[in-house]
Amino acid sequence: MNFVAMDFETANGKRYSACSLALTIVRNSQVVDEFYSLIKPDTDFFWRNVQIHGIHEADVANAPTFPEVWEHVAPFFQRDRLVIAHNAPFDNGVLRSSLEHYRLPAARYLTLDTVKTSRKFFPEFPNHKLDTVCEQLNIDLHHHHNALDDSLACANILLYEANHFGTQPLKSFIKVNA
Repeated sequence: MNFVAMDFETANGKRYSACSLALTIVRNSQVVDEFYSLIKPDTDFFWRNVQIHGIHEADVANAPTFPEVWEHVAPFFQRDRLVIAHNAPFDNGVLRSSLEHYRLPAARYLTLDTVKTSRKFFPEFPNHKLDTVCEQLNIDLHHHHNALDDSLACANILLYEANHFGTQPLKSFIKVNA
């Protein structure tokens, strides 16, 4: 399997307020690379978001802006590339809103939500939050709400599902993000 697992953290409730982004790159069912960056949003931080992910305004004071980060990661978001996330509507929404906010061209790529796959394959789990799924599958999740740890955990969930159920049942979960 080849895919990229994506995870954003946001400064507040505005979807374009990305303050960190991580990508975990998987080729031939192996994690081959990772990308992580803090992002300086052009908006204020909300205390509740800071409480969740631990990123403060001071932490991003010298960080690149979203357009600067996008220059480096845009090649991963192409029509024939699969980009996954745990609760993909959130992360896809952050990406879409950030691109719109900064007047950058929309990204077109294939997407899959590991919340949906975990609900299908593991209906007996108490819930399908990232930390719960990882705990149930014995997948390491060191710092929940650290974008890099979350993207790696998400990648490992999909790899686990592919190894145990095959790739064919996963295909029905792949959608075009347009």
